[in-house]
Amino acid sequence: MTTTRIRELDALRGFAVGGIMVVNTWQHAVQDLTGPRNGLDWTIEALFQSRFYPIFSLLFGMGFVLFMRRAGRWVLLRRLLWLLCFGLLQHVFYQGEVLTGYAVWGALVLLPASFLTGGIPLGILGVAAVVWATSVGAGPILIPALFLLGMAIMELRPSRSLLVPVFAVSALATTLLTGAWASTGDWTVYSVAALTGATAYCTGLLLALRPWLSAALEPLGRMALTNYVTGTFVIFLAGGWLHADPTRWSVLAIALGTLVVQVPFSMWWLSRYRYGPLEWIWRSLTWFRRVPNRLESGRDQNRPLPDPGVS
Repeated sequence: MTTTRIRELDALRGFAVGGIMVVNTWQHAVQDLTGPRNGLDWTIEALFQSRFYPIFSLLFGMGFVLFMRRAGRWVLLRRLLWLLCFGLLQHVFYQGEVLTGYAVWGALVLLPASFLTGGIPLGILGVAAVVWATSVGAGPILIPALFLLGMAIMELRPSRSLLVPVFAVSALATTLLTGAWASTGDWTVYSVAALTGATAYCTGLLLALRPWLSAALEPLGRMALTNYVTGTFVIFLAGGWLHADPTRWSVLAIALGTLVVQVPFSMWWLSRYRYGPLEWIWRSLTWFRRVPNRLESGRDQNRPLPDPGVS
């Protein structure tokens, strides 16, 4: 049995951050749209919308388990409280932020669920919660359900041999469900298609991950909080341009332009520091002390090490 290193989770997180940047930029551009949508709108809605927050939520649940093993529940509660503060500050300029929701749901759902023993009860609870949330309209209510699934995956450590069949089934299901949604406009069908699409993206990326791709995505994921918050600030500043562009090509220009800056900056920053700027502040506040951040050398012992994960 092989172990998946934490860098693969970071790569997935970086992939999700990039997708979220595209979706958030597009949502800001169309939030007051009253006329018909163009082809780019339909493409983003069919292939990107609602596909990346599920990945991020799943990874949040997985990271919760890893952090709890090292630090315990009281430290985790402090970590969630500070995340809530970050979210409230971000809300001043970006009302669509998710940090406050993650913090509240983490405290209300993940902490109590951590008392369950074994991954099977967590998995059953998570699947039931996902089915229920989807049946009542999905949206933000899916977040705690996916948190639970993420915890279950980290506890169960499913075999990597499942990646290929899960990818094949989820990709086929997404294609069929997206076609059905395009024909019917049914929101429940769309919500299920989004979840199967997120599954296909996750498993497909893990199958396709190569050193060059991982080298770009890992830093983006390790600095997910910094990149997410700065990305929303860019959207806030570019709001006038986004609303004035009926072609929506400004969405791609702003989103991709931001990522083109964030990826090399994250690589540069993490070659010198252990944590991203906001990640370091978050960690220091959590521990009530100034956490060392500068790397002393390329062999610094505090660089990320292998963690128990999906095998």
